[in-house]
Amino acid sequence: MSNPPKRPRQNRTITVDFNSEQTYHQLCQNGPAFIEFVVAFIMSIGFQLKHKCNCPSEKLTRHSHYARLRLDGLTIWRIQCTGCRAVFTVLPHFVLRYRKMRAEIGKKALWATHGGLSLELCAVIENVDAMAIYRLVCSIGRTNLVRLLTRCHLPLPQYFIADEKHTHCLDKRVYLPTIGCGRVIWHLGYTSSKSVSAFAADYGEFRQAGKAVDPSYQARGILTDGFLSTVKSIQRLFPAAKLAFCMLHATFKLPGQIKGVTKAIRQTLSGQFRRIFFVNNARKTPNNRSLGQRLRRFGEQVERLAGEENGGRVKRWIQRKKAGWHVLFEDPNIPPDNNVD
Repeated sequence: MSNPPKRPRQNRTITVDFNSEQTYHQLCQNGPAFIEFVVAFIMSIGFQLKHKCNCPSEKLTRHSHYARLRLDGLTIWRIQCTGCRAVFTVLPHFVLRYRKMRAEIGKKALWATHGGLSLELCAVIENVDAMAIYRLVCSIGRTNLVRLLTRCHLPLPQYFIADEKHTHCLDKRVYLPTIGCGRVIWHLGYTSSKSVSAFAADYGEFRQAGKAVDPSYQARGILTDGFLSTVKSIQRLFPAAKLAFCMLHATFKLPGQIKGVTKAIRQTLSGQFRRIFFVNNARKTPNNRSLGQRLRRFGEQVERLAGEENGGRVKRWIQRKKAGWHVLFEDPNIPPDNNVD
């Protein structure tokens, strides 16, 4: 008598973002905290665990653990539902599941990530599993971008843009320090703190990787949006580089310096401020002396239309920022932001 075919085993592996490897190792030492973190992550993304049929309970507890020998004995936890006894394997975000990905699926995932689509749109438009895209991103994210790009015969950037992207992980705000040149991203980091030391440590990874490829590597010019932690950390890591401030971000920040006036006055002053940079940028040979005179006259215009208090605040703000604006026009190799017009 032939044995009946075995039912395929249902996969109950979940990938959880623990922010960093240090956080994962710390939570492994505390069982209740580990369970609470996993549950909070699942609820934050709206993910439903695959319990057994008609499971009345959703309470989870620790089941067992094992070691990944190929990852230097990394501990992997399993958790269990107290109601249906279903066991789930918890994989941290920096570990990939034992599973092969077909070439056509990998191609679709690459196209989806290159196009900037969300996981939901990828599953509908490209007919590709969202977890396949997530695993691909996790796999590529472990690769050092500087070493990968230099193997493609791209020279290290002498001039680049240093920016910090803001996002949310669970219930807290996190930052993604980014270094880009043209359409190439050379560094993409992650930190939950906006302190200068945290940003310096993150941007320092790019500097160390660049030094490993070329010991004489040194940046010449860097464009920032004026964020204090980015400016100070870049000055600490690249003291010889010229530091410029983005004109587009300056036009966005100006209305916040003018308070207690009508919207029409604020829009008028913002338009005049934008024209200052556009006129200087449109010249074949930008004149920093002319730029300084235009900024001084603009401060006087703010005093006439918005009062002395706003005029003084704007003048002090211009005084702090104008050195970076002058650098932007002194060196044409610094990547300008052409979206001001």
